[in-house]
Amino acid sequence: MQDIVFEDRYEFIPPHRGTWWPWVLERITARFRRRIWGIGAIEVRGAERLTASVAAGHGVIVAPNHSRPSDPAVLGEIACRAGTHMYAMASWNAFKTSRWQRFVVRRMGAFSVYREGMDRAALNCAIRILEQAERPLVMFPEGVISRTNDRLNVLQDGVALIARAAARKRSAMNPAGKILVHPTALKYRFDGDIEAAIGPVLGEIEERLGWQIRQCRSLLDRIGMVGKALLCLKEIEHFGSPGSGPLYDRLDRLIEHLLEPLEQEWCGGRGDGGTVARVKRLRSEILPEMVEGQLVEQERQRRWRQLADCYLAQQLSLYPRDYIGPGSSVDRLLETVERFEEDLTDVARVHQSQTVLVEVGDAIVVPAQRSRDPDGDPLMRRLEEQISGMLAGLSVEIERSRRAGGDQKQA
Repeated sequence: MQDIVFEDRYEFIPPHRGTWWPWVLERITARFRRRIWGIGAIEVRGAERLTASVAAGHGVIVAPNHSRPSDPAVLGEIACRAGTHMYAMASWNAFKTSRWQRFVVRRMGAFSVYREGMDRAALNCAIRILEQAERPLVMFPEGVISRTNDRLNVLQDGVALIARAAARKRSAMNPAGKILVHPTALKYRFDGDIEAAIGPVLGEIEERLGWQIRQCRSLLDRIGMVGKALLCLKEIEHFGSPGSGPLYDRLDRLIEHLLEPLEQEWCGGRGDGGTVARVKRLRSEILPEMVEGQLVEQERQRRWRQLADCYLAQQLSLYPRDYIGPGSSVDRLLETVERFEEDLTDVARVHQSQTVLVEVGDAIVVPAQRSRDPDGDPLMRRLEEQISGMLAGLSVEIERSRRAGGDQKQA
């Protein structure tokens, strides 16, 4: 389990409000992004939309999909192109890794948010930034790193909650101001040799499973076999034997097996929302007494096992149905193997030759009051539709360019 949950008492970490450090760090990041994240180039489209919103004095939220740990570095490039600096809400664990990372993350404009409880300091900070239109505020509406660049996870309601609170405050100003949300799509394109990139990773996993490496099989076959084997191991651990039936039905059964007993104990049986929201709710119930440090060691260890089950359920939920199969893009194959490696070792190695296509979408004006639409929050629905639409368009563009490049090589 990655170090994303801590027993330490939370203290809000405010953003650094100077401009010199962000200016310097954005440019340093650009120089080292290939070495650190494997990113060779970033193509930004629609930065002028963000520039115009900032120039008009609006409070602005930049809401991108979140498929990779390198996304914040990509957003720094957007800031440079738009001629602005940005603030960002970042999970508290981003400040806990090392003193150096805490120093850099904060001076880039990030401030902490405690995802395991109600963090009023972070909410008030975000609302104040938007109300005063200090800088654009980055919020990742998925709430977790997905490793699935062609699909959005269920969006969390934090963006709407903060945006509307700020919109109410701005509507009372004289003259009244607006709060805007810019949906933003980050699409990674792998430009390297996919066999050379993921073949060794699959080989290492196959060796851990005690298999003979059969490189004569296709990458797709090897990925499918490894995925089934890893799921079987978890089923044996939790059920006592491998499951049967369609793969993704088995995944769902395992997630429910992990979460339902915990929800009965901690949440009165409440299990609504997506897996990420359910896990967040459980953590907010399990952790407080651990933080207080008053539990006997046996109970403390029991709760850590429960938190590990929550983490596993969340990781399982990040394998979307029918994401890979015949005709899948090399990007999807790469992402899936990265997810395997990360789930086994907590770290996925960096693969070079990545290009990032970025599209900043048209602004969504945030109303001060929430609609009572029975089909859900219209703001979040529009946000999801726009990000999904931009990602789909960028995916089509990438595959067309690959086919054209293949035709040129054959010619």
